[in-house]
Amino acid sequence: MLGLSAAASLLICEMPRAFAWPGAALALARGLWLAHAHGVRPVRAFWFPGDDRLPTVDGEPLHEMRLRWRGPLAFLRWRESPGGRWQHAAWWPDTLPARARRELRLAAGGGDAGRPTGAMAP
Repeated sequence: MLGLSAAASLLICEMPRAFAWPGAALALARGLWLAHAHGVRPVRAFWFPGDDRLPTVDGEPLHEMRLRWRGPLAFLRWRESPGGRWQHAAWWPDTLPARARRELRLAAGGGDAGRPTGAMAP
């Protein structure tokens, strides 16, 4: 949808038509390519044991795992081997409901599963 919107935006702006049409074609092609690339990506299975064992993805241990929260959004970075390439995963509220977010927060640990602590005394 973003590629289609970008193409339409280029066509309705005041850009000269000689530049707008090729730019719109490129925006649409890039949008289609990204949709295809994300559509064929395999589904990954994450497992957070919650004890001293390493969490795994598709049975492979996660090294240097970092789970960050931005409100209801969860972002995970890890390496599949020490010194390997960084891998990424993100969970949005439409893919990870509130109950599952809470389970992830508890299982991943890190001490931030409780209520947030404010800067002021109670």
